[in-house]
Amino acid sequence: MVIDDDRDVLTAVSLLLKTEAKEVIAEHNPENLKRLLTLHDFHLVLLDMNFKSPIHTGNEGLFWLKEIRKIKPDLPVIMITAYGSIDLAVRSLKEGATDFILKPWYNDKLTDHLREALGPKKREVKVKEQRAYEMVGESEEMKRLYVKMRKIAPTDANVLVLGENGTGKDLIARALHEQSLRASQPFVKVDVGALTESLFESELFGYKKGAFTDAREDREGRFEAAHGGTLFLDEIGNISLHLQTKLLSVLQNRQVMRLGSNQPIPVDIRLVCATNIPLEELANEARFRKDFVYRIHTVDLQAPPLRKREGDIPLLALHFCKIYGEKYGKPHVDISDKAMSRLLSYSFPGNVRELQYSIERAVIMCENDVLQAEDLIFLPLETPRYSATDHDLSLSSVEKNTIVKVIEKNNGNISKAAKELGITRTALYRRLNKYEIE
Repeated sequence: MVIDDDRDVLTAVSLLLKTEAKEVIAEHNPENLKRLLTLHDFHLVLLDMNFKSPIHTGNEGLFWLKEIRKIKPDLPVIMITAYGSIDLAVRSLKEGATDFILKPWYNDKLTDHLREALGPKKREVKVKEQRAYEMVGESEEMKRLYVKMRKIAPTDANVLVLGENGTGKDLIARALHEQSLRASQPFVKVDVGALTESLFESELFGYKKGAFTDAREDREGRFEAAHGGTLFLDEIGNISLHLQTKLLSVLQNRQVMRLGSNQPIPVDIRLVCATNIPLEELANEARFRKDFVYRIHTVDLQAPPLRKREGDIPLLALHFCKIYGEKYGKPHVDISDKAMSRLLSYSFPGNVRELQYSIERAVIMCENDVLQAEDLIFLPLETPRYSATDHDLSLSSVEKNTIVKVIEKNNGNISKAAKELGITRTALYRRLNKYEIE
């Protein structure tokens, strides 16, 4: 598929590839992209970076690149633009583009780019990139999660994924889709918490041309885009009671009505929702309609926090080390014993996401092929801040004093103390050694 608002470019590429490709779909309107992705099994997409905007920032192309990634995460996408820069190329590749080329191009060079994008070496690289998003873990918590997922995935039951920020709720949603009978159909993710009330309906339900000032043409919503597949609504706990009512109506009737239209459109989707709000708080009728909660919550899955995944930190650390080592040209990078000890003694309030970014930073900053303890930097984004001059209120002192008090409270029973602290016995023993508590 070639998407460009310049019809001359579409014609030129179609003619050039007539003898090279089985079929070339030329499209000048990126709004039709999602529909075409569901109708055809494309091997590659050529995507322009500028369409309607008078300022050629490339943001339009990056937006549509993200939309392609949501529906077909493994589909190679080559970005094309007449207004190129190093910064724009880097941004494209970071967002998942396979390649970046400038107009005008030499025909031989363009076909070389296409062959490289479709070649086995490039496909292998894409597979390696995707491994950064695999579910990794062998702890008892994760094994219980896998068993439950295997039972739920083949059904069409609505699933509510619960868990703290950074625990991988989106990975669970995608894994459910990939293990379902809908795996060959679209997986569409929507961060509903980021949608304003004015955008909510148009984004989810679509709109007709003329429905509001900027509605210059018909546009399908996310429900239609996910037809036949899975719709993943992330941060579902952040939407208002008013919008819950609108969403509930669609889920009950299994049909949407675009803004500006009175024609219902049937939709067949499997719904997966996620929130970091604890299940008991969803019973608060001042914030959530009970009928809405029951509708999205046929079954639930709990994404365990990293502090409860005993033994998974080394697995995850080495996993991310391999991924980012390959990404940044350090394929044989390893982790020293002291660096691993530092990882094991840290509480990771940001969960797997914080571990992932900590390893990525360390791989970038390390001087050789072994990560050292000093390469690991934990940002204080999710940890309480205490005065550096008040030693009694330092994070280490607070943790040590809490452990001592809980152990004393439980008369030295380590199992009970660990349970009350919300950590495993092994994790508690590590902290006892760390703080030299007898």
